[in-house]
Amino acid sequence: MIEGALHTSILKRAQEKGLVEFGLHNLRDYTLDKHKRVDDYPFGGEAGMVLQIEPIDRAITYLKAQRNYDEVIYTSPDGERFTQATANELSLMQNIIILCGHYKGVDYRVREHLITREISIGDFVLTGGELVAAMIADAVVRVIPGAIGDEQSALSDSFQDGLLAPPVYTRPAEYNGWKVPEVLLSGHERKIAEWRHNQSVERTKLLRPDLIQ
Repeated sequence: MIEGALHTSILKRAQEKGLVEFGLHNLRDYTLDKHKRVDDYPFGGEAGMVLQIEPIDRAITYLKAQRNYDEVIYTSPDGERFTQATANELSLMQNIIILCGHYKGVDYRVREHLITREISIGDFVLTGGELVAAMIADAVVRVIPGAIGDEQSALSDSFQDGLLAPPVYTRPAEYNGWKVPEVLLSGHERKIAEWRHNQSVERTKLLRPDLIQ
């Protein structure tokens, strides 16, 4: 699942340019269990399975022996909400480990002793954190200088300034009687900038009032 995401589009090009390097690690490679199991039943009899601490500790210890890491992130529904500001912050770091949550979760001692940060992409539960890790990687890599052709494009995305992005249009200027706003065709940079800002503010008030301070 995650291999496919990391070898397409912007993530693939960023790797080819030498801007970023991904390493995928299977926890089953770090277990001493002869059946390669990495999960077990929770103490106390709760339903579901829990990732064990030993293979996770062995994996993180191995990786830390290779290089220093700025963060060891765990993808969890109850972590801090991932935002564009988080992506910007992580893009400035050198090395990051992302531990993908799975099953009922991980032995809580992992979160108490091995993790430096917990991240959630929303108030819902997925089968595993692989998709979350791929989403984090995509959001982080695209703001690294050189990852996309037009760096200004990333800087004008939604949430970069705390607002939603304004509407965008392209050719033809009129289709089925539906017209592009005249100001965008005027060539007047100041008026266009004002229109875009006002649109961002209005759309944010309407669609995401929680973002307005």
